[in-house]
Amino acid sequence: MRDHGIARRDFLRAVAAAGVVLPGTLAAAPVRFGIDMFSVGAQNWTPFQQLDFVAKANAKVIHFSEVRFLGSLEPDHLRAVRARADELGLDVEIGMRSICPTSSTFDKAAGTAEEQLARLVEAARIMRSPIVRAFLGSSADRKSGIEAHIDETVKVLRNLRSRIMDAGVKIAVENHAGDMQARELKMLVEAAGPEFVGVTFDSGNSAWTIEDPHLTLDVLAPYILTSHLRDSAIWRTPEGVAVRWTRMGEGTIGMEDLIRAYVQRCPGKAVTIEVIVTPQPRMFDYRRPEFWALYQNTPAWEFSRFLALSEKGHPVPDQSDPNATPAERNLAHAEASARWTREFLARM
Repeated sequence: MRDHGIARRDFLRAVAAAGVVLPGTLAAAPVRFGIDMFSVGAQNWTPFQQLDFVAKANAKVIHFSEVRFLGSLEPDHLRAVRARADELGLDVEIGMRSICPTSSTFDKAAGTAEEQLARLVEAARIMRSPIVRAFLGSSADRKSGIEAHIDETVKVLRNLRSRIMDAGVKIAVENHAGDMQARELKMLVEAAGPEFVGVTFDSGNSAWTIEDPHLTLDVLAPYILTSHLRDSAIWRTPEGVAVRWTRMGEGTIGMEDLIRAYVQRCPGKAVTIEVIVTPQPRMFDYRRPEFWALYQNTPAWEFSRFLALSEKGHPVPDQSDPNATPAERNLAHAEASARWTREFLARM
């Protein structure tokens, strides 16, 4: 009779190979903890200083979400950064900003969207980054019709499909700064081609599109390639809903449950934090009729989930040291958030 322990081990290997996670098996695969360098952007560090910071924080993934954090796309420089990452045992992910030529956030001075994206794809190949993080735009692009901007982004991606796939890279489009709700980002990915386009899941940006981040994860989980996890306090006000980004563990959205669900539904993908603490809340005065001009296609059931989350929340005051410099506050927030996340992951 075959040993039951061997049979179970073979079964679990087969399940893991199929990308399935069974209840009670999360601990079998170590979760990779990552830090996005936007979290320490105020430090103006070199990429080598950033690598040292991530290593000292006991993280596994360094996420250079923008070119400015890498410092240069010159091949020898990229190889030197990759070599130092190898010495420290770090996985590397890289990214860029807008790839939508009609977005107000797009940098036309840097070349066409195709030219900019092609440079990052080559950089990803050199640095052995499996993804290039990118985004469409911001909430301002909803004013001119987000669907048209989605179409333009899809065109750019399709124009580079062969080049991207030949490089063995995928483009991870982020739900960014209030630009797309989950349903809209899913539409972009499926229109471009999920064989080479996926998602950077940003839990903080979900609230800026009046969306429950748990719903964002529900919709986008099959497409998620990496993450920007950020905690938020969301609460009701007489006018509508207030949203303030906080340190990890200080918000009201149920971050522990969100991370657990993310790890289970996106096995192998990095739990990467992007720490941004906003001193003042952003207000969403949904009681004003004109507010809905940006969200005419939002289903009531989706918005009701956002409202339900806000009803469970409450104001969370900013605990930043008022006597600290912006750079000191930035570093303190990043260190505290990294510590909380690392300790939570160790308890999972």
